Amino acid sequence: MRTAVTSVGAALDDIEDSLGTGSVGSGVITTLPVLCFCLLGALAPRIAQRTGTHRLLVVALAAMAIGVVLRAFTGSLGPFVAASVLALAGGAVSNVLMPSLVKLHFPDRIPSMTAVYTTAMAVGQTAAVGLTVPIGHLAAHPDDRWRVGLGSWAIIAVVALVPWLRTLSGDRPPPGAAVPHAGGLVRNPAAWAMAVFFGFQSFQAYVAFGWFPKFFTDHGMSDAVASALTAFYSGLSIPVAMVMPTLTARRPRTVVITLSAMLVTAYAGLLSAPRGAPWLWMLLAGIGAGLFQFFLTLTGLVTATPREAAALSAFSQGIGYLLAGTGPLLTGVLLGATHESWTWPFVLLFCAVGICFVLGLYISRPARFVPNEPVARTVP
Repeated sequence: MRTAVTSVGAALDDIEDSLGTGSVGSGVITTLPVLCFCLLGALAPRIAQRTGTHRLLVVALAAMAIGVVLRAFTGSLGPFVAASVLALAGGAVSNVLMPSLVKLHFPDRIPSMTAVYTTAMAVGQTAAVGLTVPIGHLAAHPDDRWRVGLGSWAIIAVVALVPWLRTLSGDRPPPGAAVPHAGGLVRNPAAWAMAVFFGFQSFQAYVAFGWFPKFFTDHGMSDAVASALTAFYSGLSIPVAMVMPTLTARRPRTVVITLSAMLVTAYAGLLSAPRGAPWLWMLLAGIGAGLFQFFLTLTGLVTATPREAAALSAFSQGIGYLLAGTGPLLTGVLLGATHESWTWPFVLLFCAVGICFVLGLYISRPARFVPNEPVARTVP
């Protein structure tokens, strides 16, 4: 779900040199995941109604494998972008469908199975960051290193596809079945709360991945230390994903309050004493980023059926990724306008935490949200 995204960032300098993209082209490449997750993800429930959820996932994973291979053979920006859209389709579709598939196959084990797949996703995300360059060094020619590094992740997509093949029989929904879709949630306040919550949670993550390395180097740390701190932040998603879904199911409001407090402390520490305890600040920020797993778990818990989970997931992520994409952009604008002062970017982050805190408490209420009205839910 994430290897096609994070592997590019690890080899971005080599891609830029090889394809001659320049900074504008690199900006296009790094913005693609947000756009694909937003647009392709929003279409997933409607397409799944026509093709079947499992069939759509299999097609998306096949598209990912093909796209990952094709972009490794491209020689210019245009074909690279086109192949990347194909490669990102798997992540975009699975983002939306996975909560509904968990609800379909494991209705009584939503927290534990969400923990399983989000942990696997965190492992893939971190592995793609750390292993793309070393794998690329297996290439005989230096110019082919990024191609080998990126192309190798097609193997994982194929491996992921195989077990889903046995779920294809009888996948098409019965004729005339009611189909909740993302558009049906436009007038649902709880759905909007989920969407904005997800957007500002991801807003913080995109700023962290995109700008924290520069933040650390601006405060006198080496590139190696800055990269290590960011990798540490990313790697924390693995242990966090193991426990956060279960905690969310048991004490959702406690999770919101605790993680929000950790994020506020982390940002305050980074702003006031960046060199004082950077590892502690990134530890707190990495745990606080568990609001992502909180959202995914809640998507399954507050909906009545797998299709409703898919609709809510599509609606929330479609709007949320648009909001999230503004984070790195606004950070760059503020840094340029304030002569590289980090005060206002952190003001943005504090505001994002505040919004997540308020909305997180709202969506943690003991009610289940469906396309038209709330009904009682069994989660404490």
